[in-house]
Amino acid sequence: MESHNPYASPYSVAQAPAATRTEFYQKTYLHLAGAIGAFIILEAMLFAIPGIDVFVMKMIGGGVSWLIVLGLFMAASWVANKWATSDTSRGMQYAGLGLYVVAEAIIFLPLLLIAVRFTGQSHLVGQAAIITLGLFAGLTFVAFTTKKDFSFLGGVLKIGFFVAFGLIAASLLMGFNLGIWFSGAMVLVAGISILYQTSNIIHNYRPDQHVAASLGLFASVALLFWYVLQILMSLSSSD
Repeated sequence: MESHNPYASPYSVAQAPAATRTEFYQKTYLHLAGAIGAFIILEAMLFAIPGIDVFVMKMIGGGVSWLIVLGLFMAASWVANKWATSDTSRGMQYAGLGLYVVAEAIIFLPLLLIAVRFTGQSHLVGQAAIITLGLFAGLTFVAFTTKKDFSFLGGVLKIGFFVAFGLIAASLLMGFNLGIWFSGAMVLVAGISILYQTSNIIHNYRPDQHVAASLGLFASVALLFWYVLQILMSLSSSD
């Protein structure tokens, strides 16, 4: 992420008529809802695969194997964002969003399997979803009511994600647990990312970039949900 948003242009949604802005916001959040719905359906399909538990646990059993999965996820994310911001065709944009939803469903599978099937904490998934929705709604409200341009947070996020990935890679290779404080810090990073993405929706995207805008929001919401669930699972296991 850059501190200067690459989507900014003289034709951004901020300069568009009110009706165009409203339509853009509606399309963006409808696509976000659609991406979340598709994510839920994909997870249900993955859960239904016979033997998926054993396969996934073997995959994450080795730190290097999981590090490779994370690397592939980052590569898929880069490709998905590239497609979603493409001006080539609307079909390419939807392909980018679809690819990213699939990548998120795969990367989330081990965490959800552990919560639902291995620790019997399936109720925490619903609690994490409610907390995530509440935080997302609050941050969205702040961004839209203040109308402040949070594009300056792009540089902060770039550093934060770089440091986080370094710590995650080190923990996988050296076998130590990052703990609840790291999850708390990542919830903060995810919140900053939601502010940044929402600000881009208000100020920087073009009116025809609702697919890319929804992908950016979905990525931030998924990150927030991941670490909220991690915190709830940690707190529950310590009781």
